[in-house]
Amino acid sequence: MQPDGPPGAALRTPRAAGAAGVLSALLLAAAILLFRSALPTDAADATAWFGDSSHRDSLQAALDMLPFAGIFFLWFMGATRDYIGPAEDRFFATLFLGGGFLFVVVLFVIAATAFGTLTAVYNPHSAVQPELWEHDRRAVLSLLSSYATRMAAVFTMSTTTIGQHLGIFPRWLVWLGYLVALGLFFVVSSAAWFVLAFPLWILALSCYILAVNLRPRRAETHTS
Repeated sequence: MQPDGPPGAALRTPRAAGAAGVLSALLLAAAILLFRSALPTDAADATAWFGDSSHRDSLQAALDMLPFAGIFFLWFMGATRDYIGPAEDRFFATLFLGGGFLFVVVLFVIAATAFGTLTAVYNPHSAVQPELWEHDRRAVLSLLSSYATRMAAVFTMSTTTIGQHLGIFPRWLVWLGYLVALGLFFVVSSAAWFVLAFPLWILALSCYILAVNLRPRRAETHTS
């Protein structure tokens, strides 16, 4: 305890916080793949879907991963903001936080909607309603391909712009960020699988932040 020190001096972002982005990227990519395989765009009728247990298992696995993907994504946001430092612009910082938080909110709305479908399936007293299943299927795919991706695009664009203006991102990461953001804005409507570019960008940025944070420790090791 050092009461004479400045407030919050002992509170530091752990170096391992950058690894949360890696975990978030992997879990998010896996959940997207499971959602897409369990709820295809050209789905058969509800009776055939409910009769295939592999679809239900894939959807349940995606729902199990999604909360942890959202939690690790919040850790990733914190690690990214710590790496940016206090020089961030208020305008882009607002877009950064707003886009990230809304992305997590939409993820949980997707999980709640899909969970309602599974609840109806596992309830022995409820009859299969094709109209309700079709409504939930379209809602999940629409939230995933339209709303979640747009919020991800805002987050990617604002993060990349902050990193470019401050000169803390290499050129390849800046180009990658803008390419992913534009694709999430415009390309994902016609190419649904492009949504996987977002977790790939998270993975790239997380690995770069981890590499940068490990450099001082290596330098101290060599000098000591």
